[in-house]
Amino acid sequence: MELGGRWGRSSTPRLVSEAAELPQDRRTGTEAEAADSGGVRARRFLLCLYLVGFLDLFGVSMVVPLLSLHIKSLGASPTVAGIVGSSYGILQLFSSTLVGCWSDVVGRRSSLLACILLSALGYLLLGAATNVFLFVLARVPAGIFKHTLSISRALLSDLVPEKERPLVIGHFNTASGVGFILGPVIGGYLTELEDGFYLTAFICFLVFILNAGLVWLLPWREAKPGSTEKGLPWRKTHVLLGRRARASEKAAWPWVKVVLALQNMKNLLFSEMWDIFLVRLLMAVAVMLYYSNFVLALEERFGLRPKVTGYLISYTSMLGAMAGLALGPILRLYKHNSQTLLLHSSVLTCTLLLLYSLAPAIGAVVISSTLLSFSTAIGRTCITDLQLTVGGAQASGTLIGVGQSVTAVGRIIAPLLSGIAQELSPCGPPSLGAALALVAIFIMSLNKPHFNGDGNGKLKSE
Repeated sequence: MELGGRWGRSSTPRLVSEAAELPQDRRTGTEAEAADSGGVRARRFLLCLYLVGFLDLFGVSMVVPLLSLHIKSLGASPTVAGIVGSSYGILQLFSSTLVGCWSDVVGRRSSLLACILLSALGYLLLGAATNVFLFVLARVPAGIFKHTLSISRALLSDLVPEKERPLVIGHFNTASGVGFILGPVIGGYLTELEDGFYLTAFICFLVFILNAGLVWLLPWREAKPGSTEKGLPWRKTHVLLGRRARASEKAAWPWVKVVLALQNMKNLLFSEMWDIFLVRLLMAVAVMLYYSNFVLALEERFGLRPKVTGYLISYTSMLGAMAGLALGPILRLYKHNSQTLLLHSSVLTCTLLLLYSLAPAIGAVVISSTLLSFSTAIGRTCITDLQLTVGGAQASGTLIGVGQSVTAVGRIIAPLLSGIAQELSPCGPPSLGAALALVAIFIMSLNKPHFNGDGNGKLKSE
């Protein structure tokens, strides 16, 4: 997908095979074999990253569903348990952008390893927490450094061409989604054993250590922004880093570069990309409102037992994980125009939320839930690709981090809006979600030149 103007061409990958760097018309037979070998290594590298995503969510999903039960067993009141749960989201809100920018400056390998190991420390402390204070303390490392999936997505955006990026990120989401499906099953079984929660937390710690070993053993070959290696030049002028960041290239401390990059990122977000992140926020809140009272609403509207509703949630989660596999044919149908696909998936999400709100029977709920699992999964992948296309791959870690911070804001807002809407009707939260999705569609239509790539190129080069 070659997009002109503001969208520019995809930037050079930071991780490349040496064989792939040779011009096609100058390769000898040996060089062609080396290129084939490089392609195999690249595919293996991608598969290893998919495994990293799978193990990450597999470990986390074993523990997270049990947190509320465990903290109550430690003697915490429901209010204290709610505050502790919110503190994790608040830490994520402020750390996502900072850690993402840090990964742009120091490199993906160092930042990914640090985040995995410090998250592992958090889950090890969680397994040793015998009171509320230790429980809260254990959640701090994970709240600050549990950004392994974001850094992995940034690495994928560095590795693959722009045309293939949505497909690869979709496959990564599928792999991690499978982990989120299997993890609760294992965690639920282990927690029924004696000291089951502590055993589950320790196993999660071991999963993260295994993940760190996998990342350490990967055949990394990473180039820094602004460098040239084997004839692969990076753009020397990039607005995301700015003149001050380039002037500080000789600075001894990476955190100086992080601060300078964040200052330029703030100007970028408020002047150029505000509408993209506003759409992300609105769609995230809309989907969260749909899930916020799903079990309660089905019980009140149709008398559906929570156990049956749980099966429906598992079914839709499995379909959402499989949506990444369907992304390739869909992108080919749209000629790799992820902007149009985002608009259409948002329209479908809005329609399905409205259908669910007005569903006269459980059959309509099943149909809307089935299609929603696809539309929301595709929409998340497309909005991430849109951020990276507009912002530029050189600062992919920062951009993905900002996107995660926006989603964290949604996690804070959605419960409040859900409570207010639910006072009116069990259908209130999804109806409000449909209204917010409609606003997002209106913004995309209003800024159609922006979302179709007819911008001015300010974000790509000076």
